[in-house]
Amino acid sequence: MTRCIYLDHNATTPIDPRALDAMLPYLREACGNASSKTHAFGWQANEAVEKARAQVARLLGASSREVVFTSGATESNNVALIGYMTAGDPSLLKNKHVITQQTEHPAVLDPLRVLERQGCEVTYLQPDEHGQVSVNQVRDALRANTALVSIMAANNEIGVLQPIEAIAAVCGEAGVLFHTDAAQAVGKIPIDMKGTGIDLLSLSGHKFYAPKGVGALVVRSRTPRTRLSPILFGGGQEKGLSPGTLNVPGVVGLGAACEIAQEELPEESARLIALRERLYGALGSGLDGVHQNGHPTDRLPGTSSFSFEGVDGAALLISLNALAVSSGSACSSGTSDPSHVLKAIGVSEQLARSTVRFGLGRFTTEEEVEEAARQVIGAVKQLRGRRL
Repeated sequence: MTRCIYLDHNATTPIDPRALDAMLPYLREACGNASSKTHAFGWQANEAVEKARAQVARLLGASSREVVFTSGATESNNVALIGYMTAGDPSLLKNKHVITQQTEHPAVLDPLRVLERQGCEVTYLQPDEHGQVSVNQVRDALRANTALVSIMAANNEIGVLQPIEAIAAVCGEAGVLFHTDAAQAVGKIPIDMKGTGIDLLSLSGHKFYAPKGVGALVVRSRTPRTRLSPILFGGGQEKGLSPGTLNVPGVVGLGAACEIAQEELPEESARLIALRERLYGALGSGLDGVHQNGHPTDRLPGTSSFSFEGVDGAALLISLNALAVSSGSACSSGTSDPSHVLKAIGVSEQLARSTVRFGLGRFTTEEEVEEAARQVIGAVKQLRGRRL
């Protein structure tokens, strides 16, 4: 069997061997619970957790005390959205308003639907043909009762980057809290929470070479203090917002991945952009009817979404059995419905159904990109030939 080339880094990334090496002692002999305060094993685990907390904070321009460890961005988004909007008196939800956009991940859209069922009003902004919302759209949607704005930093399907710094500034001027789902952005583009004025930021370790099952919610210190109600109960860990025994090995791996990203981000970003453009150039020269979705430049370094005219996307994915690629979000891969992201930016249903997402990563090589382009060109030509 031909070795499969992994080009689905938006869905998940392999653990960086350096992050794994940092984790191994806490999977073997260093078995302590970070909440155990009466013996050396617990102290050792707690020390490792606090080191990781500092590593996460440094990458994001935050302070250690602002980092709350979670199981991943889905939990972080739920705590940020539901926890903030229901803090205090939940009955006041009927008088509150949230702004988001149509192309958010289900980990944001679904919690907001829960809030809507409880009486909260939500405005879903329409992105432009590139998938971006504008600062003016956010400003125009603000109301006297707007409590929260949630706009993702980078889209998981088309990789488009949102102007989160400018949006955060508008929210700050209006006295409205700003949250960003940065699961796809952390470790791939620079983020400075203090410099941008982001109030709440969600991240997942497995999107940038840390293990699955660990993430963080970063809650910027501000006056008045941001109040969050827990959505899970059963312990006081992580300020009561993510109760339960901490995943110490995972947290250590997350911290190591943050440190690696901080050191290597500029060079790795440039390398991935070059590989991304190499893939686009090869497909464009080998095929006609190739459409690139999203913004041509304002997107993640390693992400490309292409629609191929005259080809069924499901059949194309089956043909590309030596490539690990996807049609879009891994969370929606079991449905036959066209991507809500592509629909929102005006892509026709036919083209939306012929779309493949390519997620290049840290260990992707030039040779793999060239081989992937060769296989895609061959498969598309073969499928188009069957239609004649």
